[in-house]
Amino acid sequence: MKETTRMELPFLTIREASDLIEKGEVSPVELTEGVLGRISDLDEKLNAYITVLADMALEDARAAEKEIASGKRRGTLHGIPLALKDIFVMKGAPATCGSLMLENFMPPYDATVTKKLLEAGAVITGKNNMDEFAMGSSTETSYFGPTKNPWDTERVPGGSSGGSAAATAASLCLGSVGTDTGGSIRQPAVFCGIVGMKPTYGRVSRFGMIAFASSLDQAGPLTKTVEDTAIILNAISGHDVNDSTCANFPVPDYTESLKDDIKGMKIGVPKEYFIEGMDGEVEDAAKKAISVLEQLGGELVEISLPHTEYAVLTYYIIAPSEASSNLARYDGVKYGYRAPGTHTLGEMYLKTRAEGFGNEVKRRIMLGTYALSSGYYDAYYLKAQKVRTLIRKDFDEAFREVDVIVAPTTPEVAFRAGEKSGDPIKMYLCDVLTIPCNIAGLPGVSLPCGFSSGGLPIGLQILGKAFDEGAVIRAAHAYEREAGWYRKRPSI
Repeated sequence: MKETTRMELPFLTIREASDLIEKGEVSPVELTEGVLGRISDLDEKLNAYITVLADMALEDARAAEKEIASGKRRGTLHGIPLALKDIFVMKGAPATCGSLMLENFMPPYDATVTKKLLEAGAVITGKNNMDEFAMGSSTETSYFGPTKNPWDTERVPGGSSGGSAAATAASLCLGSVGTDTGGSIRQPAVFCGIVGMKPTYGRVSRFGMIAFASSLDQAGPLTKTVEDTAIILNAISGHDVNDSTCANFPVPDYTESLKDDIKGMKIGVPKEYFIEGMDGEVEDAAKKAISVLEQLGGELVEISLPHTEYAVLTYYIIAPSEASSNLARYDGVKYGYRAPGTHTLGEMYLKTRAEGFGNEVKRRIMLGTYALSSGYYDAYYLKAQKVRTLIRKDFDEAFREVDVIVAPTTPEVAFRAGEKSGDPIKMYLCDVLTIPCNIAGLPGVSLPCGFSSGGLPIGLQILGKAFDEGAVIRAAHAYEREAGWYRKRPSI
């Protein structure tokens, strides 16, 4: 193979690389070496990885190459270099969750997502950077430093799966798996100009995925195309006895939904998602994308989701409350960081948690602890759960009329590093259009729908009924093929 071709290998989609491997024109080792070379060249600039597993990846690539050569190809992902957000545990690799608290934690087992990817023959190149314990919208809260946006390194890549999005967009992997609690896959997918999907809550196992907010967290793919998203989703979906919240529903072949035809599909357009203060270029791009869906045969239906305005407030009671409970285990006793120089148990607890967590994590723990405290539980947490039910009912009503819902993913393009980090409220409002989907537990995908005058990506969000990822993928793929934005890549 020519050297120039080798250099081009990391820019392939999963489908393109898989087809070349199947034909024998590219080997998993060549592909993995190409990706690792690009990581070596660029990651110092982007900081998209916390841990690069070069030796392990090459060993797995050689094993894949040998297995494929003997006629035992496992499927589309066999020999494909993928990355994992550093929230998924993997035997033999650190799992830091972007925190000092877990800096030296070496898990003794694989997360179900990790296990399924390895069983599919994927080559894991490393663990991607992220906001600490997935709490953030910019990947600026990581203990291991911020990740940069490959379209403009002065800007954030989004969060909390910013490392996964930046690595995928910059071709430091062919795809990654992140997590989405309030938009943490879809928002960085927008900012980095790629596809990101949050499946239905319960579609993908959370076993071995370090918990933030257990009723909201969900794993999903970040890829260059909708087809690649469908391929990874096929691999990671399905019931898991190790996760009591994982749904025991049949998993279809999502690649069967990759159709250009959406004639007759009823497409809901919620007026509440075109909010005051939205960037004009974002609004225009989203409306043009919706028009394209109509031109492709979709039937537009104006809908209302009246409780959308309460979604952010509801989320920032429920999510911190669950975080407060989940993160109580990090006390310096069994594993993780333990503060030195303490003399009593109480002192150890206090100092370990004060030093081990960053400011944003401590802020959310305190918010959650307050909301759950005696005398305030009914006023805050219980009331938030009631509003959550109302938000779910809004979607239930809407989906009686439509097949999917489309709207902008974010109200703005990627913002400058440091621009919002001093104002938590401004940062929290970044997720105003993505949070309702998490509260209702629905599937949603974000994909590019244009660029700002400054050359920054803009995203369209497509939401579907519970466990109907197929409809979401169908609409997204039809738009993607027609619009062609997926062909545009950062020049880094």
